Amino acid sequence: MANEARVKITLVCTECKQRNYDTKKNKKNDPDRLELNKFCKFCHKHTLHKESK
Repeated sequence: MANEARVKITLVCTECKQRNYDTKKNKKNDPDRLELNKFCKFCHKHTLHKESK
C-alpha cells in the first residue's frame, strides 16, 4: 500500500489526561512520540498534548 508509513495516533492532554485529538503522522520522518501544544476543551486552555499508544 502507498500509505503504510502514515499511522493514526491519538493525542492526550498532559494535565487532565483526556484524549482530545486524532491525527496521522509519518513513522519514517517522526519515529519518536509527538508532543504538541493544543487547545484542550476540558481544561479551557492550551496545554501540552502527547502521543498515546
